Order: sequence, then structure tokens, then C-alpha cells
Amino acid sequence: MHAVRHALLCSHPSPIPRAPFVFQCVLLPSTCCRQFSSRLRVRQQQQVQQKKEQQDEQQRQHEVREDEPATGTAPTSSGAEAVSPKTSSSRAPFYFEAGYALFAKRRSRPFPPPFLSVPSGSFSDPLSTHDRSRDRRPRVNGELIRGVTNGDDAVYASENFICANDGVGAWATREKGHAALWARLIIHFWALEAEKDGFGGDREPHPVAYLQRAYEQTKQATAEPNEWFGTTTASSALITYDHQNPPHPVVYATQLGDSQIMVLRPRNRQIIYKSKEQWHWFDCPRQLGTNSPDTPEKDAVMDRVEIEVDDIVLAMTDGVIDNLWDHEVVEICVESLSKFQKGGEAVLHGKDPGEMTYSDEMSFVAQEIAKAARVIATDPFAESPYMEKAIEEGLSIEGGKMDDISVVAAQCKRRKG
Repeated sequence: MHAVRHALLCSHPSPIPRAPFVFQCVLLPSTCCRQFSSRLRVRQQQQVQQKKEQQDEQQRQHEVREDEPATGTAPTSSGAEAVSPKTSSSRAPFYFEAGYALFAKRRSRPFPPPFLSVPSGSFSDPLSTHDRSRDRRPRVNGELIRGVTNGDDAVYASENFICANDGVGAWATREKGHAALWARLIIHFWALEAEKDGFGGDREPHPVAYLQRAYEQTKQATAEPNEWFGTTTASSALITYDHQNPPHPVVYATQLGDSQIMVLRPRNRQIIYKSKEQWHWFDCPRQLGTNSPDTPEKDAVMDRVEIEVDDIVLAMTDGVIDNLWDHEVVEICVESLSKFQKGGEAVLHGKDPGEMTYSDEMSFVAQEIAKAARVIATDPFAESPYMEKAIEEGLSIEGGKMDDISVVAAQCKRRKG
């Protein structure tokens, strides 16, 4: 038996080779497993909490108080949206003191990448953008996008240039539709083109040419790397002077679509200029963007308007002009100016009247206009300009028009010195 067993063992041609690597199993104590699981849960909870804080911050930035419209003033020379020193027309004898008021019928959608960096799922992600995702301000071509979004509208206010664009909300129902992005980008590039030209400087400005270049740059920005669709109306007012001795202020009002530029003279309650709405048909204005045949060169209208110091220039989307008649806008402007100058608004906000500025005054004027427009917009039995236009078209429509309401109010001032 031993001889047979020895023969079988010796029948193998060579011994079985040993593997170069082996598993070494170590049984961890239960306390170590619990500590590891605890640390993992804590890390996951921290990531969830961070995302929640970012979402809450984004909601706070876009949320509009229900009792009154959101307001703001034109940026100062130190702001991110200010005129660059190289192109600033700071020597111009006249400028705007501007403010705005906004009411959105629904909250603005976040801008898509690459205009906004979305928070990554993990700090260890090799493509993590967590270092940029805490900054919720959108960018294009490495620059902050100028202006403010309001629903599908966008507005811009500076000491030389104001603008109100109305994005067509129907794009929200389309795949890759983003009218607010188009409205905001048009404003951004339009303001940049005006600045590059020094707002005309010693020459006559060309706002329509600025808008044409802005339109082309917006098409390019929304085509690559991801395509985004949308259309928007456009309206702006650029302040300069006539280069006479003494100089007089001049406004170049530009419009495409159904937003509006209006110039008021408060001292005699007079409208000295109002741009005309442009329509293809009822409730379908001329617009710039995807599939639209309209272009600035072909369809935009520009008017040169001579104004006076303390005249008020309004840039408004159709959320205002579809709900308020012209005489109502004039009355609201005059009454709000009187109320502000008496210090009532300063007391209301707990400020000393001496601390309030001209921009605060214009912000208050814009706020009063937006509040009045909202009252009509939410009243299903009110009489409104929109109802009147619909009846003229043979349509049975009653009440105001619920829409995004955007107002920029700017007062012409003479620069000291």
C-alpha cells in the first residue's frame, strides 16, 4: 500500500506552481465596522446638507415677495455690471439715475451649463465643479452675464443705458427651450457693444447696429456646445448729448416687438415720446431668436428724442402696457415722486430721508408701476388695454393679462462739474 501511494505521488511530472499573489483575509472587529459605517453616513449627510443649502440659496435669490415686486438700482462703478473704465462715458454731461422693479408670474428657470456650473455629486469626482458651483451667477465667454432675469423677462440698468426684454414664455414647453436665456444674453451683448463704442462718445451712437451684433453673438453662444432655443423682444434707451454749446440731453430709443420705451415730463404730466408696438398678429410680436424671420437690421426701429433734465425714461415689458393705460402710468409716476420726496418711503423702510438717493427714488417709481400693473393682471374682471385689443380682434377676453412684469425707470440728471 505504501509503495502504491509513493508511485502515485511520483507520477506528477512537476510540483503544482504557487501563485505570486494570495488573498489575506483579516476579520475586523465589529467596532471598526461600525465606525466606518458611521463616518460614511456622516459624509453622505454632509453632502446632502450642502446640496440642500445650495438649493435654498438659489431659491432665495430667485424668489419674489408676494406682497410687492422685487426692486433694484443701477450698479455703481465698483459693481460687477458697471461700465468699464476704458469705455465709460463718465465725461458726458448727462446720465441716468435708474432703478427697476420686477414681478414674475413664475420663478425663473436656472440657466443651463455652460452658463451656470451645476454642483457635482462628489468632491472626489474628477470632473468636479464644486469650486465654481457655489457662485450662482451665470457667465458667458468667461464674463458675468449682465442684467437681471425676471421669469422669462430680463432687464438692465446703468447710468448710460437701460433695457427691458420680454422672452416668449411658450418656449418653456419645448425641449431645450429657454426664452429667459435668450432675453438675458441679448441684453448682455447689447450693453457690451454699446460700451465698446463708448455709447457713441463724440459721434452719433448706433443702437440698432449694437443690437444686430448682440443678436449674432447670442445665436453663437446658444449654438455651442449645447443648443438652446428661444425668442425675445428688445427695447432700450441710450442717453447721450447733442454736442452743442450748451449741450442738451438726447435719448436714442430702440425697439423690436411689443415692449415699450416711454419718456415722461413729470412737471407738466406729459408724455413726450412713446415707442410703437410691433406685431405679426395679435399676441404675436416681432421677436429675435429661433425660427423668427425678424432681425434688428431689418425690423428694429430707432428714434432720437430730445429730452430735459429730470425727465423720466421708462423701459417696460408688455406685462405693464397690457395692464395699464398711458394716463395711469403718468399718474403713478407723478404721485410716487411726490410721495417719495415727502419722505414717506424712507420712513417706511426705516431710513433717514437724507440717506435716500435718486436711484432709490427711481426704484420706488418702478415699484409703484409694477404693483399697479399686478393688481390689474390678477383681476379677472378688470378693464385693461389687453382686453381692449382682444375685443378689436373679435376675441372675447376679459380682465387683465397675467404676465411677467418688468419696469426700468431712469431719470435724466446733469453731471456736476
